[in-house]
Amino acid sequence: MQHIKQYVEQNKQRLLDELFDLLRLASVSADPKYKPEVLKTADYVAAKLRDAGADNVEICQTAGYPIVYGEKIIDASKPTVLVYGHYDVQPPDPLELWKTPPFEPTVRDGKIYARGACDDKGQFYMHVKAFELMMQTGTLPCNIKFMIEGEEEVGSSNLSIFVKANKEKLKADVVLISDTSMISMEHPSLETGLRGLSYLEVEVTGPNRDLHSGVYGGAVANPITILAQMIATLHDENNHITIPGFYNNVVPLSEAERNALNSAPYNEAEYKKDLDVAELWGEKGYSTFERTGTRPTLELNGIWGGYIGEGAKTVLPSKANAKISMRLVPNQTSDAITKLFTDHFLSIAPPYVKVKVTPHHGGEPAVTPTDSVAYRAAQKAIAESFGKEPIPTRGGGSIPIVALFEAELGLKTVLMGFGLDSDALHSPNEKYDIYNYYKGIETIPLFHKYFAELSN
Repeated sequence: MQHIKQYVEQNKQRLLDELFDLLRLASVSADPKYKPEVLKTADYVAAKLRDAGADNVEICQTAGYPIVYGEKIIDASKPTVLVYGHYDVQPPDPLELWKTPPFEPTVRDGKIYARGACDDKGQFYMHVKAFELMMQTGTLPCNIKFMIEGEEEVGSSNLSIFVKANKEKLKADVVLISDTSMISMEHPSLETGLRGLSYLEVEVTGPNRDLHSGVYGGAVANPITILAQMIATLHDENNHITIPGFYNNVVPLSEAERNALNSAPYNEAEYKKDLDVAELWGEKGYSTFERTGTRPTLELNGIWGGYIGEGAKTVLPSKANAKISMRLVPNQTSDAITKLFTDHFLSIAPPYVKVKVTPHHGGEPAVTPTDSVAYRAAQKAIAESFGKEPIPTRGGGSIPIVALFEAELGLKTVLMGFGLDSDALHSPNEKYDIYNYYKGIETIPLFHKYFAELSN
């Protein structure tokens, strides 16, 4: 451990400067206007993998944005770790809510503020620098492969094609991902599962054009009103989702599982203060940890229609739209839930509007075994680095490729994230603690060390 800390200490400023260079690249995969920046980011990642000591570094083209691959095979008889991450980021909007520009990384109170600081540039780059550390100190104990993609934030639609076509190239013993969070640096944790995702868009159409709200209002159904009414029926008075069959395959946690999950440190007053809300909201009968990690949800991600510009324009709009995401738990599948939602939403449409449902992307829930060699290696690494055993938790987010890796490569995944739930992922003022960044670089080599030892 001492040589690890010494290397990080001697290279602290450079490690931070390189991350800042990466964060300055506006790699927004959802918006075509950022395409040159996304491609520059792939080039940067490839260059840094080469600098760190990786062989066979490639920028692998896809129908969308490229996947950066690199490897270091020290001995074919030794175990192999496949590191996954993504270099694309969420759109920075709304820009006016950022205290400092999203692609000009700024440090305040020991935290890096920038889009992608935590999700996932700061986290995947820890692995590149940890690899560099092991190469420079001659301590790489196993083989390592990197697969860093550029479309995670838009559904990874081309990743499955790449994985299916490159099974031999990606052959490994485990997948290691840092794209999740810990409870805190004082209470380190390891995520043992992730929820799946069904993401779609709905469109409600009334008249064939925007109408004058004075001339036609009261005689023609307003699509915004109808959409709001339809959406309001999707939860009952207990915040239970009302779509028929939605919960059919949900397996309730046992009492022992619920007790273990809820034993993690939690301060509701601090939770509410951080979010500036007076009260919490959720499915009746479940704790915050259960609601955010083990129960399925349905959330509105955006809603629009009519005139939203400056000043007044009295229109009865022709259309109204909403984006909706549903988080899924084990035994639910994205295709089945998408169909259930679609059938239900169309069935509740009144005759005075037309309704269209467009699926965007989905992913399957995943559970990580806690008795595997890889999980135990992660436990030992965190315990040594932090001086205390990690708490097992369930992640509320979705990383659809975890299920893909298991289905196509037969590999389980270790979710060893160093972010915090308060890091404002997907929001303005996203941040990542400098301490967490360095701590990740220190901890990751220990995972490789223990994984190699326990695999023998």
